[in-house]
Amino acid sequence: MFDGLRFRHWRTESRTDGVLVLTFDRAGTPVNALSQAVLEELDAIIERIEIGKPKAVVIQSGKSAGFIAGADIKEFQEFDARGTVMEAIRRGQLVFERLHRLPCPTVVAIHGHCMGGGTELSLACRYRVASSDDSTRIGLPEVKLGIFPGWGGSVRLPRLVGAPAAMDMMLTGRALSAKNARAIGLVDKVVEPAVLLDSAIELAKRGTQRPLKQRALAWATNLWPTRQALAPMLVKQVARKAKKAHYPAPFALIESWKRSGGGTDALLKSEARAVVKLASGTTARNLIRVFFLMERLKGLGGKDHGISHVHVVGAGVMGGDIAAWCALRGFSVTLQDREMQYIQPALDRAHALFGKKIRDEAKRAAAISRLNADVEGAGVAKADLVIEAIYENLEAKKALYAHIEPQLKPDALLVTNTSSLALTELREGLAHPDRFAGLHYFNPVALMPLVEIVQHDAMAEETERRLAAFCKAIDKFPVPVAGTPGFLVNRILAPYMEEAILAFREGIPGRAIDKAAVDFGMPMGPIELVDTVGLDVAASVGRIMAQFHGTTPPDFAFESNARGKKDGKGLYEWQEGKPVKPALPDGYRAPDDLTDRLVLRLLNEAVACLHDGVVADADLLDAGVIFGTGFAPFHGGPIQYIRSEGADKLKKRLEQLATRHGERFTPRPGWDALSG
Repeated sequence: MFDGLRFRHWRTESRTDGVLVLTFDRAGTPVNALSQAVLEELDAIIERIEIGKPKAVVIQSGKSAGFIAGADIKEFQEFDARGTVMEAIRRGQLVFERLHRLPCPTVVAIHGHCMGGGTELSLACRYRVASSDDSTRIGLPEVKLGIFPGWGGSVRLPRLVGAPAAMDMMLTGRALSAKNARAIGLVDKVVEPAVLLDSAIELAKRGTQRPLKQRALAWATNLWPTRQALAPMLVKQVARKAKKAHYPAPFALIESWKRSGGGTDALLKSEARAVVKLASGTTARNLIRVFFLMERLKGLGGKDHGISHVHVVGAGVMGGDIAAWCALRGFSVTLQDREMQYIQPALDRAHALFGKKIRDEAKRAAAISRLNADVEGAGVAKADLVIEAIYENLEAKKALYAHIEPQLKPDALLVTNTSSLALTELREGLAHPDRFAGLHYFNPVALMPLVEIVQHDAMAEETERRLAAFCKAIDKFPVPVAGTPGFLVNRILAPYMEEAILAFREGIPGRAIDKAAVDFGMPMGPIELVDTVGLDVAASVGRIMAQFHGTTPPDFAFESNARGKKDGKGLYEWQEGKPVKPALPDGYRAPDDLTDRLVLRLLNEAVACLHDGVVADADLLDAGVIFGTGFAPFHGGPIQYIRSEGADKLKKRLEQLATRHGERFTPRPGWDALSG
């Protein structure tokens, strides 16, 4: 059937039993992604299959990394720039529909990641077999890029697994394990990796019948009356987490499904129109930009870090949680503090974290065994990386380094988790400042993806490279930053939080201040953020930044023993870990310039950071602020937002605020470079 034909991205094997095995192995890349060239070859193969009529077709990956990571996002960006997104989407739809209509059984053998277009290709086949390996994950994450599945996924998935399960997958972008995919009917069989291909071939020959209950659910939940009843409920669920103006994709998906009718071709055309409209919007373009920023951060350090043993000094919230995260990610960790009573709470939190993250009991026990208390500090001499995470006091940290450094192995790295102290001062007295750096994590460690690699003038490039690789190994995004006070994230957040406190002291209710920020797109309001960080910590950072800028420190002092969330009381009362925000007075209206006061102070400092060279370029700044503060991703980051809104316009608004509220709004150096 394929004699004399050669394909660049696909291999074909016609077996003696009549089964055709297609192996997808995209040329020149370590990971499979679906490009137009890949789809064109698949279309040609399907044409040959229609002629040759094999007994069955099995599709597998030729990459050890996984099945298919999704569509080629870079190529998608190019289509958007050329205005050819509709053509690209329709081409993919038609190829998958042609695959779907093949008269012979078609089966996909899924091992590792199966995302986006890979899942849509799988849905176009008759059966799906997945490996039981922990790496196997199946998902449709397009909503995270500001669109929704456009190669037939939003049409086929509800019909296969029922609307509730399908919508949950597509609206959240959450990936499922093989076991969970099997439970909802997305996968027909789960097998050991070693027998994956054989099982797929056997399924192709024998076929299978999905349980009646699953088939009935899929049918009933897609009827017109059911869609009209379920859609408003789905909209309410989504609206609790995202605003339609900020993230239109989930709402568009629900509306498209609600109105869907007619044959498959009509449904696919409706899907394509909705996705094309989303793809041309600023949200999708910015979210795709954020995706590439994330990929850039992942690629900073490579793989070679030379670290196997990590020693953490300071078992407080940050130190203890850093130690737990490193152990979770496979590193041997020793955790040191003055007495066992200070270490035990950190171990208890670590065990709770392992319980949430690791289902397998043997693997959970292994993680627990990797984290060990070390009151005496014996782990220092064995460590490849020592992380200092004691309280923010310059002299205390320097005294600790004087004790630790003589014990270090020749190639061991020493880092500090300081949130604001200058590394040029911390490194004074070190014998090997070239192997000293900052590794600034954010709280909570298990949730915040960013780590700042804090530089200083005596640090070796090799130290930065190793630390970036280490960050990648623990699933964190590294951003190299200058070692000036506040670094990047805290420096940018400090004026934003200060302005919120000033507004609060003026009598503007905390709920109104938080609402202004959340309406802009921030994940949490600044008053709630100050309480979460802690008034004491915010005050400390505020004093350091005021000294750095030569300004008056902000007054964060409120009632004694009211530091925020950790004390149960701060700017808000806290109950069961949540703030109690008093209702706004009837008819209350926040000042018209409140959002500008908060956001423009943040943007002003971001411009100053770029101008001062705190990071190498604007993209790294945007990435750091998005992943370190949660700055509205749909805006693309502070500098991207300034460029889209117009630097001249925003600078003028700052000048107006300076006239009205004081010189703290005076535009910082760097705005003119962003104009035009």
